[in-house]
Amino acid sequence: MPMVVGVVAGAAVVAVLVLIGLFKLMWRVAEPNEALIISGSKHRTEGLEEGMGFRIVTGRGTLVLPGVQAVRKLSLDLNETELQVDCVTHQGIPLKVRGVVIFKVGDDFVSVANAARRFLDQQRLMSERVHNVFAGHLRSIVGGLTVEDMIRDRDKLTGQTRAACGTEMEKLGLIVDSLQIHEIEDPTGYIQNLAMPHAAAVQRDARIAQAEANRLATEAEQQSYARMAQATRDSEILQAGYQAERDKAAASARQAGPLADAAARQEVVVQETRVAELEAHRREQQLQADVRKPADAKAYEKRTLAEAERDARISGAEAKAKETELAAAAEASRVKQAAGAEAEATKTRGTASAAATRATGEAEAAAAQAKGLAAAEATRAKGLAEAEAIKARAAALAENQEAVVAQQLAENWPEIVQAGASAFGNVDNMVLLNGADGMAELFAKALTMGGTGLGLARQLLASMNQNGPAAKGTTPSLNGTTASPPSQKVPVDQEG
Repeated sequence: MPMVVGVVAGAAVVAVLVLIGLFKLMWRVAEPNEALIISGSKHRTEGLEEGMGFRIVTGRGTLVLPGVQAVRKLSLDLNETELQVDCVTHQGIPLKVRGVVIFKVGDDFVSVANAARRFLDQQRLMSERVHNVFAGHLRSIVGGLTVEDMIRDRDKLTGQTRAACGTEMEKLGLIVDSLQIHEIEDPTGYIQNLAMPHAAAVQRDARIAQAEANRLATEAEQQSYARMAQATRDSEILQAGYQAERDKAAASARQAGPLADAAARQEVVVQETRVAELEAHRREQQLQADVRKPADAKAYEKRTLAEAERDARISGAEAKAKETELAAAAEASRVKQAAGAEAEATKTRGTASAAATRATGEAEAAAAQAKGLAAAEATRAKGLAEAEAIKARAAALAENQEAVVAQQLAENWPEIVQAGASAFGNVDNMVLLNGADGMAELFAKALTMGGTGLGLARQLLASMNQNGPAAKGTTPSLNGTTASPPSQKVPVDQEG
């Protein structure tokens, strides 16, 4: 009996172990980053066509019949492929685009089924296939863009590439997690040439900014130096002020002793001055009592007597003025009467004087008229005499010109000599080199000038006789002018 129990227990244990072994052999668990593709039986999976012939298990375990079903794993890990594509832009400029594509198998059963059908046994070739897909679409997209578009808007290039590859990647059961364009190489230098103006502008702005920074730094340094100099100056001024205060305190300390002595002497003088003032005040009070008050009493007495005498004189003067006023009124009445009589007499005398003055005026007018007539007659006679003289002189000049000229020169000789001597009137000092002979020679020259003038007068008279001025009734004179004979009109006597 115990043996049977042992055999039964052993058989049970073996059966359990066999069952465990069979279960372990048949049970498959899908890891989080993989999908189990179970083929060998017909299964229906949501979203898939019926009768695909395989089952997809992700994230859980399942039983697999060994020998009946086959189990293979499809990785769901991320994969990446580097893009190195030679492209030509819309402008015909060759470029080399470098980038990277990060992709994986989709998490849904459709993507897993598509990827399993295409890459289950060729998962290592997945990156190459993706590279080919993206390279073709990238060349097509770059061919429709310019270099400037690619440089300024890489997101546009990336978005268009992902959109173009989306359908094909979906057919492959793949999804793109990331597409990055790392670099755009330009073997022709087009991009570098595009960047040159901007680089020059940036370099210019950098130089300007550097110069501005240097200027600001220099100004800050100068201001700092100025503040340092100002602080130094203020410090020196404060030190000088403190030193002056110390010197002043030292001087005050040195002068404290003499000042104390002087203050003591000043106090003594002040006290002595107060004593002298008190003494003078006492003497002034004594003088007030002894001299001023008696003098004021005498002055008051004299002033009172003088005022009484003045009042008496004023009363007498007023009485005398009244008397004088009455006498003046009487005298005025008398003078008024006398003035009336005198005015009447003056009127009578004025009438007589006016008659006498008129008679005198008439006599003086008659006398003035007689004097005018006599003067006119005398002027007439004088004119006639001068005319006769001029006529006689003209006749004599016609007969003997030299005699007439000599007579005129003789008559005017003093004026001629005076005119000649006037040349020496402004001479203060005259130096004669040969003494008396020089003086004689000087006067001889003056006389010679007179003779020369006589010769010129003769020549003038001769030329005038040749031209016949005498026939025209003109008379030559010594000064070169002609004198007309006086008019023969005779003044007419006018009766007053």
